[in-house]
Amino acid sequence: MDNSVEMVGDDLELLITAVVAADDEQQARAACAALLRRIGGRVVRVFDCSDEEPGCWSVTISLLSGERATQNVAGALARAVRTFVRQLGDEFPTPRVACEPPTAWTVLEDPALLDGLVPGAERFLVEAWAGGDPEHHGTEHHEPERHEPERHGTGEHRTERYEPDPERSEQSMHGRLDESEPDAAKPAPPEPGTRLSLRVDVATDRSAGAEWQARAVASRVARSGKITRVAPHGHLLSVHIDLGSNVNSPTVALHDAVASLGRSGWSTVEWSGGSASIRWSATPVPPAGIAALELTATPASAFVWTVPD
Repeated sequence: MDNSVEMVGDDLELLITAVVAADDEQQARAACAALLRRIGGRVVRVFDCSDEEPGCWSVTISLLSGERATQNVAGALARAVRTFVRQLGDEFPTPRVACEPPTAWTVLEDPALLDGLVPGAERFLVEAWAGGDPEHHGTEHHEPERHEPERHGTGEHRTERYEPDPERSEQSMHGRLDESEPDAAKPAPPEPGTRLSLRVDVATDRSAGAEWQARAVASRVARSGKITRVAPHGHLLSVHIDLGSNVNSPTVALHDAVASLGRSGWSTVEWSGGSASIRWSATPVPPAGIAALELTATPASAFVWTVPD
């Protein structure tokens, strides 16, 4: 069924994410207090992004828009974003809005203007969602402490949460099968599940704009995707995102991710070196916005961590 029909009549939710220079969560919240009083809503997410931009935190505020979804969902989403920006003040120019129902978004990157709303603000991401943002569910979300995968022999000590392995759990309850066998002689069991990654090709000449659009797409598949690289791809910018682990097989993981992203016209699944990939391309290539997507599913046991650029 066409999503534009399903969402007719829904209230549109606005998500305003401010990236602000701050030393800790308390300081980031304090910087956004005046904006929160001005626009209303509630804080739904506070995130330490200092690993990507030193000394930065992001604060996300949710509120209902005055717009409601109509038969033309894309138009309503775009109006919701533009109306909010206009309400910030006459000094803010009408923004260019990217739209991929059920969401539309824009990025405001004028620190001199934004500082009057949030002291120390670097940029705002303004999103509108039809039916509400599926990642927040109406409650405040604190990003859990992030860990990167453990890779022995690299000088880095890292851990990662995976779904429990019943066989390993049973051994932990009843003891090792052979206490006399040295630990080093026991082969490590393969890591369960699949690791998903996403490449988003964006028609833009600004890295920040490409990253925000890629994050908006990735958020439909995983809550805490991590950008690992941004690189030129012809006249486009390619944003590579690690979407984290998935308990399913590569084929099932890809199917679920495609269902979350929507769109028609995906390619058939291609296999290479044990990894499965599937692609989507806009036809014709747009002058601005998302031009192509590529999802890759790799067995977790074969996944190699790439340090973010």
